[in-house]
Amino acid sequence: MKSYDFYKDSWTDYWYVDIPNWAGEKADLQMVEGADTMLELMSQGDRRFRVSFSTQKEMGFDKLEFVRETPEYEEGALYNLKTFCGIDYELSVWLCNVTKWVFGNFPNEIYVKRN
Repeated sequence: MKSYDFYKDSWTDYWYVDIPNWAGEKADLQMVEGADTMLELMSQGDRRFRVSFSTQKEMGFDKLEFVRETPEYEEGALYNLKTFCGIDYELSVWLCNVTKWVFGNFPNEIYVKRN
């Protein structure tokens, strides 16, 4: 299991993941194309919070299901968040290659939960 902080930038109102040892650009860590919407759902109005991730099914976690990689768009993959906290959403979430940096690949399932 891995945990990361997410925060909403006070200047831009964009969501970012906080990875302290990230060697790339801050822009690489911006949440876009549905990931930002997912974070709005999870935030409950907070501008910073921690999220745990697992590739194994975990009690109380919501599931992101792999749809396909997106080489035509940018290096990344599309996932589907069918439900969040028991509510149907069918939200399409695009995750960039930072996902590969975190997990080593694009997992078939990523389980997520706000801490």
